[in-house]
Amino acid sequence: MRTKRKFTRDFKLSVVNELESKSFAQVCREHDIHPSLLSKWRRDYKENPIEAFSGNGNLWKEDARIAQYERIIGQQCAEIAFLKKTLGVLHEKRAEERKRWPQ
Repeated sequence: MRTKRKFTRDFKLSVVNELESKSFAQVCREHDIHPSLLSKWRRDYKENPIEAFSGNGNLWKEDARIAQYERIIGQQCAEIAFLKKTLGVLHEKRAEERKRWPQ
């Protein structure tokens, strides 16, 4: 089963514009696009060329930013845990040294 592909607005516009110089079937074959999808793109473009393929208000940028921040937070949590563990080990070694060599 194929995964759902995502196409950019520029790609969709270029493919629809290719229909002026090439046949419908030829454009579908060249870009490996199902004819019903290309028909939908052409219909959307004819209905409203200015707002065609606008998406969902670029929510993906916000989602990407959130995912980036979550990755950073995860990395920082791992670093903090590592540093706490290292600090604990150093405190134990220091305590052992003080027991061996009292001042």
